[in-house]
Amino acid sequence: MKPFDVIALGELLIDFTENGTSEQGNPLWEANPGGAPCNVLAMLNKLNHKTAFIGKVGNDVYGRQLIDTVKNAGIDTSALLIDPEVHTTLAVVHTFPNGDRDFSFYRNPGADMMLSVCDLPMPLLQDCKIFHFGTLSMTHEGVREATVQAVQYAKACGAIVSFDPNLRPPLWSSLNDAKTQIAWGLRNSDIVKIADNELEFLTGETDFDKGAAILKEWFPNIRLLNVTAGADGSYSYCNGLRVFVPAFRLGGTIETTGAGDTFCACVLHDVLTNGLDSRTEASLTNMLRFANAAAYLVTTKKGAIRSMPAPSDIARVLS
Repeated sequence: MKPFDVIALGELLIDFTENGTSEQGNPLWEANPGGAPCNVLAMLNKLNHKTAFIGKVGNDVYGRQLIDTVKNAGIDTSALLIDPEVHTTLAVVHTFPNGDRDFSFYRNPGADMMLSVCDLPMPLLQDCKIFHFGTLSMTHEGVREATVQAVQYAKACGAIVSFDPNLRPPLWSSLNDAKTQIAWGLRNSDIVKIADNELEFLTGETDFDKGAAILKEWFPNIRLLNVTAGADGSYSYCNGLRVFVPAFRLGGTIETTGAGDTFCACVLHDVLTNGLDSRTEASLTNMLRFANAAAYLVTTKKGAIRSMPAPSDIARVLS
């Protein structure tokens, strides 16, 4: 009877997304609260789950904006700390006509990188059913050590571990280092959400079934592996089963920021509701349909944390 359904650790930042041009012809940018782990938690709160976030922001206007946003989303902020010296991490998101994105980060350093082992709330980590993390908290040594300690402690306390590689090449000193840290995450996780480009990056395979088979061979600890393929749909591999569900293509897509995080949150919601073991083809199909519908809806708005769909909106898409 743990009080928190999901606790996540990692980056909380501002995504500057394009929002037209000024009268002088200059591009206008909207400061959207984001960061993959908190995006996941925001969607879980929409689905009536109790969540908490572990991370750091700067003592600046953006840090205060993020704290207010996370609180308003219903996420527990007792482990969201303020760094007195390092500014909040910023990301500039350039959106292409098809909705895909290119990121430029202002993070050298950023406050999210300043999380250390001594900042970890050990009693909080004992109290979660699922612990979720990604690799932006593994790009640098100090925050990497904190992430490793948090994963290992939550796991020792009986939590299910969820992992999203969320590869952002500009943030790594080398892609070999990225592969090493992603492999560590995969080796220590029960649930994995991986994008098609990340699957190819790790395995060299463009065939999803072959790539998934390689990952399952390398990391037999993974109990539920989901592969997202953007506008094509998503795949799930579990207990020897393989399920594909096409994406919802209903028009109105603006940008894809937060779509994968929304998908990931819906998978965790399904696991909390239906369990992780004894999955059937039908249950995996229902899980992917729900997750695809929610992911589609978040692409029709700008930003992520404040754009998560309500269950009633997801139900309308499904119907």
